[in-house]
This record gives sequence, C-alpha cells and structure tokens, in this order.
Amino acid sequence: MEKLRNGNAVGIDLGGTRIKGTLVDPAAGRALHQCVADTHDGRPQHWKQQVVDMVDQLRALSDIPVKGVGIAAPGIASPDGRTIAHMPGRMEGLEGVDWHALLGCPVSVLNDAHAALVAEARYGSVRGYDHALMLTLGTGVGGGLWLDGKLYRGHINRAGHVGHISIHADSPVLGITDIPGSLESAIGDATVAARTCNRYRNTEELVAAYRGGEPVATLAWLNSVRQLAVGISSLINAFSPEIVVLAGGIVKADDALFGPLKRFMEQVEWQPFGGAVPIQKAHFEDWAGAMGAAAYLSMGN
Repeated sequence: MEKLRNGNAVGIDLGGTRIKGTLVDPAAGRALHQCVADTHDGRPQHWKQQVVDMVDQLRALSDIPVKGVGIAAPGIASPDGRTIAHMPGRMEGLEGVDWHALLGCPVSVLNDAHAALVAEARYGSVRGYDHALMLTLGTGVGGGLWLDGKLYRGHINRAGHVGHISIHADSPVLGITDIPGSLESAIGDATVAARTCNRYRNTEELVAAYRGGEPVATLAWLNSVRQLAVGISSLINAFSPEIVVLAGGIVKADDALFGPLKRFMEQVEWQPFGGAVPIQKAHFEDWAGAMGAAAYLSMGN
C-alpha cells in the first residue's frame, strides 16, 4: 500500500466485547474523535454493520479527506493486509472478511496487539526504544514484539501471540490454540468465571472484590497476577527487551495490578546485572489498538 499523506485516518479496534473507533491525525498522533459500540460477539452481521456505521460516522467528522481505515482485530492477518486469515475459537464470522470490499476504501488489517504496539512505538511509551515487549490484557491476552526498532511479525504474521505461551503444562485447560495452561487462560477476562467458580463474571467485578478483601477474589486475582509475572519473566528471558508495556482493559486495575505484579516480578525475574526491566502502562491504555491501526495504515506497511 502506498504511504498515505496529507490526510486523517480512521482506526477501528474490533474486540470480543466492544468496537472502538477513532479519527486520527497520524502526523501528530492525535485522536480527533472517538466512539464505542458493543460487539455482540456471535452475531457477525451485527458487528459488521456496526463497523461500517462507525467508519461512516468518523469520516463525516473529519474536516479534511480521510485516506483510509486501519482495522485492528484478534487473530492472524493475511499477507495482503485485507483480512484476518485465522482466528480460532472467538469472534464468529471474522475470518476472511474482506474489509477493503466491505468498506469501499483503502484498508490495512493488523492483529490488534500488533496495532497497539505500533501506537506505543510511534507515539507512546515505547517511543525511543529499540527493543520492547507489549502484552494486551483484555478478553484474551495478546502481545507484540518491537525488535531492532520495528514491529516483528515473523513467519505468517504469527509472532507476538504471547498469550498462547504455556505457564502450566500439566493443566487440563486448553486455550484456543490447544496449548495447555496458557497465559491467556490465567488472566484473560474471558476466563474469570472459570477461575472463580462462577462467583465473578469479569475482571472489573473480581478486582472490586479483591480490593474489598473477599477471600475467593483475593486468591484468584493474586494467583492470576503471579502467573502473569512468570509469563512476563519468561518472555524477558527469551527476547531481552528494554521495556515491557501493558495495555488493554485489565490495566484499568491500576495499583491492584501493578502493585502485586511488582512484588511477584521481584521473586521471579532474572536480573543478571541487578536491574529490573521496567514495566509500564501503555500511554493509550485500551485505545492503543485503534490508534495503532490508523498509524500503521499511514506508515504504508
């Protein structure tokens, strides 16, 4: 795709529970307008129309031409950047949707966690770093690798799916890629009910109960955060980043997440020269995917 110049871009982040859209000035890295709609996962015709309507709404709000739309979505993007080529287990109807044909304009499709990392590298917490690791903590757990100053996508664009590493190989629970005991299963929002014997429906409820000292919530939440620390430490050992950045809805837990995570990292992180790898919240938090989708489109990748 040719590099887009002298125009705004629309970024859409299509998630398991919400669609987030933003009109972006890519040169400035500034969100001009933002909007949110429900995904209604399992009803593909509904969320497809929601995306079409959202793009139309955002394009109408731009006072200069909108050169294209960046789509961030879970799964593996096709080499031509027009579709999500592979997405097992969630978001029925997402695989194979030709967004260029559906929206009738230039489109670039990118894995949602890859998109979030692009936003942070270009405008946010990763700016100025050559080596970084991002984890997106939401309905599932995604991630991205920024190596030697650029997004590393690997063979078939699969690199960075850090939520699908195993941290408990003996677990009977299989993730959506059939990996037992995945990091995604340990802390993703989709598994909260299973992790709490159906006492809590989502991370927001779980963290509220943890803050209140409820024993089941405390046990479940701290166990999940410790497993997150083990996963991050393992990834640090594999890729040696300068910084780790956390994005997604779960980071809204703030001190309830970052406080115990710091303590657990002190236990499990290998620090060969005595310095811990800093862990920061993403600058764009749960808007990183939409911002990065627009940014990647304008970069002409």
